[in-house]
Amino acid sequence: MATSTHRQDVVDLLIEQHEQVRFLFTEVKSASGDAQRDAFGRLVRLLAVHESAEELLVHPAARQSAGDEVVSARLHEEHDAKKELSELYDLGVGGAGFDKRFAAFERAVLDHAAHEEREEFPELRRTVDAKRLVDMAGAVRAAEAVAPTRPHPAAGESALGNLLAGPPLALFDRARDAVGDWTRGNRP
Repeated sequence: MATSTHRQDVVDLLIEQHEQVRFLFTEVKSASGDAQRDAFGRLVRLLAVHESAEELLVHPAARQSAGDEVVSARLHEEHDAKKELSELYDLGVGGAGFDKRFAAFERAVLDHAAHEEREEFPELRRTVDAKRLVDMAGAVRAAEAVAPTRPHPAAGESALGNLLAGPPLALFDRARDAVGDWTRGNRP
């Protein structure tokens, strides 16, 4: 893994984020109460911005190197994950059946990440110039900075869908996040 984010390529960045996702799954499962809710909120946010950036930048590049079949399968997995994550978010960590559904969701997300790491990322490294991979990491970071922070399954998984729906959804999500943060911090 790269030590400087300025020289980190997109594959290293995404693998690092996959590790953060794995850690957050463990944190959600081992916590309770407010700590579990907060860990789940961080997981939701990371997955939402990560997948939006992948759909906008990484999958289109990977389609050229790994092929339509591989990328289409990942997009289908991401659609299913967005739908389930949205339902889990609405259910809440204390909701009936959350733990069972969360365990199934975790397996699906970790399988998805493993597929990307085995099928897409090596092909990106094989076919895309190293400088472009570093530039893509910067573009992914920029996309994540303005991406929605909640899953929006109805927006789709295409780059065009992310370009059209992403900015207004991101504004709404970030406003909702700010209000929620303020409310939690100002409870009597």
